Amino acid sequence: MDRDASKIGQKVPEPTLRRLPWYLAFVKLLRGKGETMVSSTQISKEINVDASQIAKDLSFVNVAGKTRVGYEIDALVDELNDFLGFTSPHKAFIFGVGSLGAALLQDTGLRQYGLDIVAGFDVREDLDGEKINGIPVYHIRHFQTQQKRWNATIGILTVPVDKAQEVADEIVAGGIRGLWNFTPFRIRVPEHIVIQNTSIYAHLAVMFNRLNSINH
Repeated sequence: MDRDASKIGQKVPEPTLRRLPWYLAFVKLLRGKGETMVSSTQISKEINVDASQIAKDLSFVNVAGKTRVGYEIDALVDELNDFLGFTSPHKAFIFGVGSLGAALLQDTGLRQYGLDIVAGFDVREDLDGEKINGIPVYHIRHFQTQQKRWNATIGILTVPVDKAQEVADEIVAGGIRGLWNFTPFRIRVPEHIVIQNTSIYAHLAVMFNRLNSINH
């Protein structure tokens, strides 16, 4: 079994997948400072995750550490980037070019992590044919035509909450296979569709609640 085939069979826990980018960000900082090796203990001290947990998380990645020495930083950065899918471009559409959607179109940093936003869609006629950060914006009626052109795999939902399910149904039917949902509505999708919910409102609620607990 080759390396890529062995990866397909792995079931990586979601908490591990959420922590791995933390490790990547830290070791990239170390590499920028000229460091060549890093231990799980060093990573632990900086990001407040137990060293044994870090070693367990990194066991899913095709990189081996050396006893009492640690991991070679260049190899660790390359393997984490590859394992997390950051080295393979994924074409994406944004649906809903309001303030949040427009901000994501302006975020050039997403491309370095493999997310290539190639078009935006909205119901506003005045946006049809416009460009934001060099990325074209179309009326939603042009989705099918542009999907035939780009064959995008990811749809980023930043539409109003009352339109979330309707738009999700339309774009899934059009061939989108992964949804990054920024709305607070929990949309329903077929089992074969990958969905990631990122509600900034939910995160705000948690932060506000914790702040209130501290204050009282």
